[in-house]
Amino acid sequence: MDPRRKRKLRLFVALGAAVLLAGTLIYTSFSASTQAKEPSDLLAASEPGRSYELTGKVVKGSIDRDGEQLTFRIRDRDGNESLPVTYAGVVPDPFREGREVIVSGELASGTFVAERDSLITKCPSKFTKDEQSA
Repeated sequence: MDPRRKRKLRLFVALGAAVLLAGTLIYTSFSASTQAKEPSDLLAASEPGRSYELTGKVVKGSIDRDGEQLTFRIRDRDGNESLPVTYAGVVPDPFREGREVIVSGELASGTFVAERDSLITKCPSKFTKDEQSA
């Protein structure tokens, strides 16, 4: 076989493998991601035993701590629907009423049971109008 032809063949094989690996990486990264659901979405389309990410704002006056157990309600951003959440684990410092949070877990008997240490608090943007000053 001609050495020039061998080099071309190796180049095409290497490029084909690189394109195949890049495509696989892109596919797996997009298929593995899950979009966080708001309480109204979760109540409408939840499947028993399936894990979800729940997002929304913590309802004012709903936070209750009992030892290591934390219970609170999360509402939709538009405020129409809320869902009780039970959580155990590390609570981020910025966690408070009215703050937007994301938590992972599953829905059981109308209550979202969060996985341990899965609570993430979103910090409010300094570029948006604060609800308290409005």
